[in-house]
Amino acid sequence: MKTLYIDCGMGAAGDMLTAALLELLPEKDDFVKRLNDIGIPSVTFSAEKSVKCGITGTRVSVKVNGEEEDETMHGHSHENHHHEHDHEHDHEHHHCHSSLHDIEHIVSELVIPQGVKNDVIEVYKLIAEAESAVHGVPVTDIHFHEVGTMDAVADITAVCMLMSEISPDRVIASPIHVGSGSVRCAHGILPVPAPATACILKDIPIYGGSIEGELCTPTGAALLRHFVSDFGDMPVMKVGRIGYGMGRKDFEKANCVRAMLGEEDGKTDVIYELSCNLDDMTAEEIGFASEVLLENGAKDVFTVPIGMKKSRPGTLLCVICAADDRENIASLIFKHTTTIGLREVKMNRYVLERKSEIFHTSFGDFHRKDSKGYGVSRSKFEYDDISRIAKEKGISFASARKLLEETYK
Repeated sequence: MKTLYIDCGMGAAGDMLTAALLELLPEKDDFVKRLNDIGIPSVTFSAEKSVKCGITGTRVSVKVNGEEEDETMHGHSHENHHHEHDHEHDHEHHHCHSSLHDIEHIVSELVIPQGVKNDVIEVYKLIAEAESAVHGVPVTDIHFHEVGTMDAVADITAVCMLMSEISPDRVIASPIHVGSGSVRCAHGILPVPAPATACILKDIPIYGGSIEGELCTPTGAALLRHFVSDFGDMPVMKVGRIGYGMGRKDFEKANCVRAMLGEEDGKTDVIYELSCNLDDMTAEEIGFASEVLLENGAKDVFTVPIGMKKSRPGTLLCVICAADDRENIASLIFKHTTTIGLREVKMNRYVLERKSEIFHTSFGDFHRKDSKGYGVSRSKFEYDDISRIAKEKGISFASARKLLEETYK
């Protein structure tokens, strides 16, 4: 499985992500030429070698009307969002503004695939929704500074194009270093991470640290939120290519985003186990609760007989679920059992890649689950289908399974 791992140990900004992903391509110059041909008004891309703390990488520059944005060309005012290159919020300047509708029109005119256009708009919507929540105004009232609009479109479009070009099966990122201290903008002095960034990164693992400054920008945060499926440690993978996307500023730590592209032999993810002890429910009640939980997103439900206080026999109810399902599963456990408290354990899980095939045969339709990874592969026919065939032909379950296995290897 082709896996992309993004190391956000120094945060993330649009230009840094662009540069890191660009380094994963065999022909960087050709891709930069393609970027310059997609039709972003007044924008020119260039890539150059950059060295940070002895590490050589790439820095991507976006020029608008021949001028690269610097500290004096950024603003952040009420109901307005700007784009920042390389971890920077800076001074307010008064320019024309573009709404989300205007951005959609700009993107619609670009010479890029429709799927990439959709990704660009979804990233912009994440930023607009965060600004809306922070400022307490409707998304339709959020505007983007014209100086900052084109380079923002450039950065976001470049990353979306690169993700389409690389086409990983899975994207993982480390917890995001957001920086610390404060940042000055039109509203005054704000804490790091900036409010919009913090809003975008809800439910994503982030941390501060000793480096003062804004390390993760709203644009970088939105790009990560849109493309990354899991945040955590780097999985076991064979790395084929490594890219370093450099920022402008210098810190005591190399100011870069690192992207690593490789192959995972199998898959890892994170699951949660919710459990409770029960000593005052019947077997029927526990069985019903288990069925409800499985019907509503639980990956597995199992029970274990236990001995409880006062020598009472009891039941340990364990429910396995995904992170996003925990709140719903917890509410269902409280609703359908007598427990007054739950325990939660976060677990890392190794799983095989799985897919299901449907076979249309003289026996009727039946399903087979195929799984592979970590050096093994196996197939298994669905119990219900084997059972049906055994009953229809008047043979044993084992004979029906053998018949399917010999016919459809």
